[in-house]
Amino acid sequence: MPGRLRIALIGAAMNLATLAMGGCAATPAAVAAPPVTAISVVERDWHTDICIRTVDADARLLRLARGYDGSAFLCFGFGDRHYLISRERGPMTLLSALLPGDGAILLTILRDTPAAAFGAENVVDLHLDEAGIGRLRAFLNRTVQENDAGEPVGLGNGPYPGGLYFGATPRYNGFHTCNTWTAEALREAGIPMHGPVLFAEGVMMQVREIQEVREKQGSPAP
Repeated sequence: MPGRLRIALIGAAMNLATLAMGGCAATPAAVAAPPVTAISVVERDWHTDICIRTVDADARLLRLARGYDGSAFLCFGFGDRHYLISRERGPMTLLSALLPGDGAILLTILRDTPAAAFGAENVVDLHLDEAGIGRLRAFLNRTVQENDAGEPVGLGNGPYPGGLYFGATPRYNGFHTCNTWTAEALREAGIPMHGPVLFAEGVMMQVREIQEVREKQGSPAP
């Protein structure tokens, strides 16, 4: 290759590299979307719930709380249908809950905050952006079983006032527990939950660490 041609090619390559580097430098870094709301993760002994503000619920979720006007939060938990509905707590019932079976959703309707209802020490609040709360709504709607008419399948009243049972589309077993479901819901919302989670302490340990990191980073409140 003639010397002048080689020098010209080298110079052109250097110019292209400089332009490419300049283009990368000029491209703004991705900015996280601002939070618009917060959800609450609740520890209830061996069980976990996810609570959303009623104002963040869509029409499909709000129909679950018909007749409960003035609510502030809707809390959702997943469990074994037979275990929850029968309210039997004998050893055989506990053992059967480890086997695959129908699932159920326990909706708890609150007029106050989750911290007031369950104790601040049992609640972790996490902020979500618009996309995150939208994906969480979609997840919750997919989880609630509907009949042929498109109405939620009601299973009766919960164990205390403000509690209602509904059929769930996912099935329950020893490897897909209430806490596994909670972790899945959080992942849908954009919360980075790691590994298979079977127990409440596994959920709460991770969300407390996430909350602590975000507070140190100065995550703005919605």
